[in-house]
Amino acid sequence: MPNRSTDALFQLIHSLQKSEKRNFKLYVQRNSSNNDLKVVQLFDAIDKMNVYDENALMTKTSSIKKQQLPNIKAHLYRQILGSLRLLESSDNIDMQLHEQLDYARILYNKALYHQSLKILEKIKETARNSNQINFYIEVLILEKKIESLHITRSMQDRADELASDVNISNGRLVKQSKLSNLALQLYSWYIKNGLARNLEDEYEIENYFQLHLTDDIKNPEGFYEKLYYSQSYCWYAFIRQDYLMYYRHTQKWVNLFLDDPMMIPIETGNYIKGLHNLLNAHFTLRNYAGFEKTIALVEEFGNSDIVNKNDNNKIQVFLYLYTAKINQHFLEGTFKEGLSIVPEIVEKLDEYNLFLDQHRRLIFYYKIASLYFGAGDFDNAIEYLNKIINWKVNLRNDLQCYARLLHLIAHYELGNFQLLEYLVKTVYRFMAKMQNLSLVEEEMFKFLRKSFYLSAKKLKPEFENLLDTIRQFETSKFETRAFAYLDIISWLESKVSGKQTYEIIREKYLRGRKLHYQKT
Repeated sequence: MPNRSTDALFQLIHSLQKSEKRNFKLYVQRNSSNNDLKVVQLFDAIDKMNVYDENALMTKTSSIKKQQLPNIKAHLYRQILGSLRLLESSDNIDMQLHEQLDYARILYNKALYHQSLKILEKIKETARNSNQINFYIEVLILEKKIESLHITRSMQDRADELASDVNISNGRLVKQSKLSNLALQLYSWYIKNGLARNLEDEYEIENYFQLHLTDDIKNPEGFYEKLYYSQSYCWYAFIRQDYLMYYRHTQKWVNLFLDDPMMIPIETGNYIKGLHNLLNAHFTLRNYAGFEKTIALVEEFGNSDIVNKNDNNKIQVFLYLYTAKINQHFLEGTFKEGLSIVPEIVEKLDEYNLFLDQHRRLIFYYKIASLYFGAGDFDNAIEYLNKIINWKVNLRNDLQCYARLLHLIAHYELGNFQLLEYLVKTVYRFMAKMQNLSLVEEEMFKFLRKSFYLSAKKLKPEFENLLDTIRQFETSKFETRAFAYLDIISWLESKVSGKQTYEIIREKYLRGRKLHYQKT
């Protein structure tokens, strides 16, 4: 079957809302004298397709010759972008500044220097107020050009002022670039490897962080410097499993926007990502009150025009809000109740299929599998875990490892002992190859190998011994990695007590809530 994600024009057309499609048709009619445009025919044909199929497309657009198709597609693509630019320019600070800068250049080319400088001054004020240092520098460059080539009778110290402004702005831009590079590289490391597995991983991250966090960027001043600084520390702490530091810097990340709300519509994606990380920090630290407060903030923001009028924002809120909703069921031990949102998540994953990256999809599969596992529905847990295991992509090695381990435990719960001996060997080899075997996992594999030959009477004491052994690792830094992916302790407690896993977690949640309210 043709891959619906391979054709850029198909993706663009199918991302359009009804109002955007209508605006495109009007835009084409205004800019063409021909009412029977081939680009409109092509647009309509692709719009009706569920998957991109060029042979079917040629059949539906018989007026277009095959050799014409690439050029007409390219022209249609540009026409759609042109129509969208008119719609979105008023809501996007970047596009507004670009438009004004274009006007200033047009006036300059018409030799209307003073009019050009007047617009440039307005752009500088807007760029300064919205922390858009890159546009500010572009304005300064054009100002310097006008002042150096033409007699504008500006103030006498204008050259000194411009030179000083350029130097200060360039300095800020360099700091922003260094900090944003650091944040991006750390995040990239996490996407590939997950949490630090051992001292070697930790040393690698610490060495990289200290090497690139140079003295000149340790005291950030502007909005973006502070944002990238917080992001850098956020990923640095998270990878090293220093969750208190992670929480502190995710809170600083979000506070930057709460203290300067004007930046929320300008940097909405970073605001949403900050809220997501703050939710994750509350979840990891079992900060129930903070989690509930933040998820309410995300839900409220998800209903705002800033989100609903922008597809990217809408998709990001969906990803992070529903990740948080699943995590809330993990926190509260309400796994069965959590299954009610699975159909909605699956429906949205299909709806946003063209736009979702593989990383996010894998995370949802793992979380849905964990919901089913916690609810005792091991067959459906295995179904979703197989989606991860069979995904042939070098992404999130940690997720691949723990999906296999949870898959193994689900088969254990189902009593598929004929399959288990093979799975234990293959999963162990895979995790060893990925350097993902911690002491917790080593003990788990020892138990599973031994359990095949134990009677039901002898099995319970072995579960008790395993629970006592693994509890010793709860405070060990590199062993907490295992607990972040699998609640092994609660699963073992359920085996010892004879209760369901969700009952054990629910009891812990209620005790934690009671203790919190006693303290407050």
